[in-house]
Amino acid sequence: MPVPVVSDAVERVGFMVFDAYQRISPRPYEDAPVRVVDIDDETIRRFGQWPWPRTDLARLTMALGEAGAAAIAFDIVFSEKDRTSPRELARRFQASDPEAARVLGTLPDNDEQFARVLAQYPTVLGFFLTPQGRGKTVEPKAGMVVLGTPPSSVPDFPNAITAIPVLQAAAPGAASLSIVPDQDSIIRRAPLIQRQGDMMLPTLSIEAMRMAFQTDSVLIKTTDGSAEGSAPGDVVSLKVGDIEVPTNERGEMWMHYTLPVPQRIVPAWKVLSGRLDADQMAELFGGRIVFVGTSAIGLRDLRSTPLNKAELGVMVHAEAAEQMILHKFLYRPDWAVGLERTLLLVAGIGLVLMLPWLGATWGAVLGLGAISLMGGGSWYAFKEWGYLLNPTWPIMGLVLGYLVVTVMTFYREEKQRAYIHQAFDRYLAPELVKRIANDPSQLNLGGEEREMTVMFCDIRSFSSISEGLSPDEIIQFLIAFLTPMTDLLIGRKATIDKYIGDAILAFWNAPLDDPQHQINAARGALAMVEKLRELNAEMPQRPDVVWPGDVKIGIGLNAGQCCVGNMGSQQRLSYSLIGDTVNLASRIEGLTKYYGVQIAIGSSLASALAGFAMVELDLVRVVGRDAPEAVFALLGDEALGADPAFQAFAAGHGALLAAYRSQHWDEAEGGLNALAASAAAYGLTKLYGIYHDRIAACRLDEPGPDWDGVYRAESK
Repeated sequence: MPVPVVSDAVERVGFMVFDAYQRISPRPYEDAPVRVVDIDDETIRRFGQWPWPRTDLARLTMALGEAGAAAIAFDIVFSEKDRTSPRELARRFQASDPEAARVLGTLPDNDEQFARVLAQYPTVLGFFLTPQGRGKTVEPKAGMVVLGTPPSSVPDFPNAITAIPVLQAAAPGAASLSIVPDQDSIIRRAPLIQRQGDMMLPTLSIEAMRMAFQTDSVLIKTTDGSAEGSAPGDVVSLKVGDIEVPTNERGEMWMHYTLPVPQRIVPAWKVLSGRLDADQMAELFGGRIVFVGTSAIGLRDLRSTPLNKAELGVMVHAEAAEQMILHKFLYRPDWAVGLERTLLLVAGIGLVLMLPWLGATWGAVLGLGAISLMGGGSWYAFKEWGYLLNPTWPIMGLVLGYLVVTVMTFYREEKQRAYIHQAFDRYLAPELVKRIANDPSQLNLGGEEREMTVMFCDIRSFSSISEGLSPDEIIQFLIAFLTPMTDLLIGRKATIDKYIGDAILAFWNAPLDDPQHQINAARGALAMVEKLRELNAEMPQRPDVVWPGDVKIGIGLNAGQCCVGNMGSQQRLSYSLIGDTVNLASRIEGLTKYYGVQIAIGSSLASALAGFAMVELDLVRVVGRDAPEAVFALLGDEALGADPAFQAFAAGHGALLAAYRSQHWDEAEGGLNALAASAAAYGLTKLYGIYHDRIAACRLDEPGPDWDGVYRAESK
């Protein structure tokens, strides 16, 4: 089969893929300053059959112009004179009724009236460009400035069907309405410029944009004018006003259509009948680009798009203008073809080389996975960046590569399968299984040092709770508690290290990178506290779970350097972490009961949570550690942190601690009394009781000058 035929077939398949992407993820509609005035069936019923007297079109144009439309673009070619104009009627009556002809000849001409209105407002009239014949040429009203080699790849149309001279001369803008679909009659790209010989001409969408931005020219960048593209004279982009629009080499913009949106369209009869007052008109059309088209039966300009087999032609122009204004573009980069062909070779040759080592089964899995990766990568590029990358070429390479190798080495396949199974038995976390399957060398003992956030969570008084429950009831209770808490943590990018009875050890920023690990950990802890409130309210009502009253938890968080990796013995590995940061997090969790708070955090983590609602609890010298640590209570997220009442309390609380550590007992005692009610509201009653007792003790036994205000924890 000749190469061009194969290439065309692959391109058609690629178009089908791109169409599917649009159907799955159409462009979300945003209220861009674009409206369509539709001459629909109801308008025709009210104002008579088409063509209308040009006086009606003048009224429509005037109404839109007075409403403040930034541009009024007609997707209609007024190629013939108005048959209802008095002068045209006068010619008809010249022989049969000379007097009537004389009177009619004194009346204003409809086309001239329409022309005067067109000249008063930012209007654009359309013309058709045709490849047949060589007749009319069109002089653009926009300055078409080419930066680089003149674009020879833009389609050339030697003939034109234009508006009658009086109208064409009056309208400030003129644009082509011609859109050439692909071979399957679907419009995937909207032309922005077209050509008559050496003359560049704008299409309706770009000309309407030019009128709206009140600029005199459109800048066309070609390859050697922008250092992009492949061949000299290929169009790279168009610029109108401050908006630069990426195009293909033919000056076409890839369309990303929306689903039908009623608020985009206003029936023409509502404008002409006066149903809309001045405020409504200004709201609908003020500062907007207005495209005038028709959906009436018999007049429809129907086009096929990836989302609609019978879309109005004017909608293509309108949606093109929307995309330009909103900067919502689809791109077929100039490197796309090279990438696709390279992947074709790499995927095909790579699979051929790897299949003898993998075996038939894993080779098929690899091939299917690679196909999924190619398709998924193409979809991701479309979804995230608007890139149109055709996965057909690399997928074809994979399929051909697989077909080339039909006999595989069974022994090697089984050996590889056994090795991976052994890895599966040693690892529990799914993300770790995936990593080890991809790189079995990671099964070696050892770890890496990383900045991490560590959490310890423990149920308060779990021993007392266990005394009142049977073993089965304890298991049911723990499952009911641990399952939603685990879901919350995993949903916030945590890795669950282990469950230690009723306790949870979790960490962030390993094995996968999480630049926001401190914030995710804080939000996870706050979510756990909120979830526990819900569980305490809901679970006692469930007959299948024994819920032991009002369950409380303590959460300790700390951030810092940890060693994380595969730890254990040669017989059994565990992906875990060690280090001073972990030990301190455990000690901080133990302090939550002493201070009567639900979440306590270390100073390193507190410094990374700007904006969160936090207050310092104490300076503590924990067991096994000589250096004191500032411990904070995490009370809420940024919303609470921004609350003026909380900010006032936090400032007062900080002043209280400063007075206490400076041994200003009266000032500290006064602060405690003044803030007692607020402290109770934030769950700090026990903390304030501790400081009352400490101050009282200090008054009885005044500390010496070496006293530093640090509390020494006696237990873990």
